[in-house]
Amino acid sequence: MILIIGSQGYLGSRLTDYLQEHGYNCVGADIGYFKDGVLFNPKPVNMLDREARDITEKDLEKFETVILLAGISNDPFGNLKPDLIYNPTRDYAIKIARMCKKLGVRFIFPSSCSVYGIGNEIFNEESPTNPQTAYSLNKLQIEEKISELADHSFSPIALRLSTIFGLSPRIRFDVVINMLCGMALTRNEVVLNSDGKAWRPHLDIEDACKAFLCCINWDYRGGKLLILNIGRNDNNLRIIDVARLIQSKVNKCELRFLGDNLEEHGEEFIEDQKIQDGADKRTYKVLFDRAQEVIPDFKIQWNVESGIDRLISDLERCNLNETKFMQRDFYRLHQIEYLYKTKKINSHLQWS
Repeated sequence: MILIIGSQGYLGSRLTDYLQEHGYNCVGADIGYFKDGVLFNPKPVNMLDREARDITEKDLEKFETVILLAGISNDPFGNLKPDLIYNPTRDYAIKIARMCKKLGVRFIFPSSCSVYGIGNEIFNEESPTNPQTAYSLNKLQIEEKISELADHSFSPIALRLSTIFGLSPRIRFDVVINMLCGMALTRNEVVLNSDGKAWRPHLDIEDACKAFLCCINWDYRGGKLLILNIGRNDNNLRIIDVARLIQSKVNKCELRFLGDNLEEHGEEFIEDQKIQDGADKRTYKVLFDRAQEVIPDFKIQWNVESGIDRLISDLERCNLNETKFMQRDFYRLHQIEYLYKTKKINSHLQWS
């Protein structure tokens, strides 16, 4: 049996369905920020009545594997300092990992290729890290703490995921490919919030789920934290090239840049405080050979173009319109900021 902590997020909603489709009994746990933000109804899953911070050793006793997806996926907002937002996620990640070690439960942690941050070289798992945001630093700190726990009795895995795109019941439209596809279908335009010159590795959500499935099936006992980049080498693309590709897929779709002297609508959802003067300093390309060499039966299926084709078809089938596309709880930062400003959650991001 598998516990997915963060089961009502973007990746968690699809991963839970995916693992159940492959014969696994899954239980979810989630704080519920995005519970009601659904593009279509996910399949039912049993839930623990706890969020990540409150999970106890007794809760974990019946599970064979824990996947810890829960965390804050955007950088700080309002007047909240990064430590106030990210330190609790680091603390409960380590607490849960320690409990898993004590109980002999396997532990898989989704990290991020964003830990590499910036550079012109192609990064592999031994490359120096240079996180550019509090989110990326948090991922790296959790990796380091988990690594300290690893020994002959505890062999955790950290998957450094590329930027995920693709359909999920609780889709995110604040990740680049999903956002641009949504714009193209609902507005016949794609709008970039930067000059688009930054490089990113991209990963179809189905391949992300497959990576977790293959790690669950694999009895890794290396006695240390295994760090693996998850993606595909030819899915390293500049944002501008992704935008042009999506533009080419939708009839009469135009490409423009945020700030062009055209009618603005919904621009607050597109803006990114980490982009200054039209440039995004976060730019990195990543090498992905190792994961497909060492994880049994794991092979990336979808390239960016085939994944975009499928996503556009999926969104059309879901009858995506602009009202649905602009729904607040498909945008993580805006949803959490709304919950905070309306006092539904407190400064510790717990329900009031």
